[in-house]
Amino acid sequence: MARSLDYDNFQSATSSGLVLVDFWASWCGPCKMLAPTIDEIENDYADRLSVCKVDVDECPELAARFNIYSIPTVLIFKDGEEVEHMIGYHLKREYAALIDKHL
Repeated sequence: MARSLDYDNFQSATSSGLVLVDFWASWCGPCKMLAPTIDEIENDYADRLSVCKVDVDECPELAARFNIYSIPTVLIFKDGEEVEHMIGYHLKREYAALIDKHL
């Protein structure tokens, strides 16, 4: 299950390796549609990618820090640096292509 992040643990969780962060909210329909895809990605890349989630309602400061104006938004970090940014609901293969570029 994807790790929930907040302001206190975000930096340490994204500082090394490849990390996918899903910015979402419980009231967001497209976020709910994306959730099974994120779970599949977590399983498919279990040994090569960490998957985390940020609830924008619980952590508005993180959403603001990364200019998240629309959800779902998926950011991919490599060793602490943001390397990809995808807004909205997309097919699994599109997320996989972004991840595969950085493995």
